[in-house]
Amino acid sequence: MTTECNQFVFGFHPQKRREIRAQFNGGAITSDGGGLLLREVEKRIGILCQFAACFTDYRNPDLIEHPVKELVAQRVYGLALGYEDLNDHEELRNDPLLAVLVEKEDPDNEALAGKSTLNRLELGGEKIRQKERYKKIVLDHGAVDRLLVEVFLQAQQEAPKEIILDLDATDDPLHGQQEGRFFHGYYGHYCYLPLYIFCGEFLLCARLRSSNKDASAGSVEELQRIVAQIRSTWPQVRIVVRGDSGFCREELMAWCEANRVEYLLGLAKNERLKAEIVQEMGEAKAQYQQTGGAARLFKEFVYQTRESWSRARRVVAKAEHLEKGENPRFVVTSLSGESWPAQALYEEHYCARGDMENRIKEQLMLFSDRTSTHYLRSNQLRLYFSSIAYVLLQMLRRLGLAGTELAQAQCSTIRLKLLKIDALIRITVRKVWISLAGGYPYVSLFQQVHEKLCAVPLKH
Repeated sequence: MTTECNQFVFGFHPQKRREIRAQFNGGAITSDGGGLLLREVEKRIGILCQFAACFTDYRNPDLIEHPVKELVAQRVYGLALGYEDLNDHEELRNDPLLAVLVEKEDPDNEALAGKSTLNRLELGGEKIRQKERYKKIVLDHGAVDRLLVEVFLQAQQEAPKEIILDLDATDDPLHGQQEGRFFHGYYGHYCYLPLYIFCGEFLLCARLRSSNKDASAGSVEELQRIVAQIRSTWPQVRIVVRGDSGFCREELMAWCEANRVEYLLGLAKNERLKAEIVQEMGEAKAQYQQTGGAARLFKEFVYQTRESWSRARRVVAKAEHLEKGENPRFVVTSLSGESWPAQALYEEHYCARGDMENRIKEQLMLFSDRTSTHYLRSNQLRLYFSSIAYVLLQMLRRLGLAGTELAQAQCSTIRLKLLKIDALIRITVRKVWISLAGGYPYVSLFQQVHEKLCAVPLKH
């Protein structure tokens, strides 16, 4: 954020014989100099331009000061740089570096949008009412859903043989009277229950839902559109759906079986399942007592519920004994035993889904939980903004940080070490001079990232 001139002098405890005085008179100084790298990523993938194209602007063109493209870019760059609230933009609107990122024609003299304008962008309805005066920008939610998948497809140089779609739900705590607010017994508070679908690091779906639903609610519909879009580009790709026991539902498994999609899902334990591994649990307990260390055995069998499942399916069980006692776990899958033996299926394939929890944590680092507007629709739009900010940072990691010390860094670490750089800004008629802090400790890393990004072709 830029500083403003202020003649007040702050006195601090002296350093030996030297007095220490400070003033806010440094000129146009920003703390977000590394945001220039985000702009270079945007020039290569065009995610913000594509996202802005999902909006329809019904405002009078002659009265528009801030085009939708600039509003979208301002909001997403703000989230990526750590500014979570619309109120932050009352000060950020005067930041010349953010104006450069947003592509203002005269970044030294043109102010960005304030909180009120951005608020009207977020609160646009599904349709514009005839007498509506202010909220005249409408988002096509379906277009954003398709965009997230399209970014994933565009990022692949060639069609993969197999992809894994990870599904998970999480809680988004609420502290007001938002539309769709319900108390969730498992989480113990009022919340939304957003559904996420990832393929590796790529976010394919971020759907905000009320919490009075099953964790798997709507997952089949989301998979239908995502799989159809992927197969329209890669018709031969093998698709595996992976999720915890919250997604082990007949509807989802039956859909996968009918649409050439494999699945690997956690299965909630019950007395019938535990009875299948009594012998293995006894052996694991004996091993634990003998060695003092965790012991686990694996078994697979065919299983069918008494009422809910339409057919028998392959189940893999983990019979484990730990210091705290028995720890049986079960998964159900359509994958064959030839390609995935029981132990490898559980330890290598199913347990790998745990990495998705890190991806959800990254959504929180980009303030996906700031769903404080009254309406579910506008809160979904806020979730989209956070999702696009994640895509921008994830592509920075993919294109610029591969092979560096931050190749696996999370979004908050990237922001802290690579984007938060003090810089002095001078704007002339022909150039924008940005003098980055001389004491910045990661200059060589910054140079590496810059070189990698410059080697990526620009998006036309």
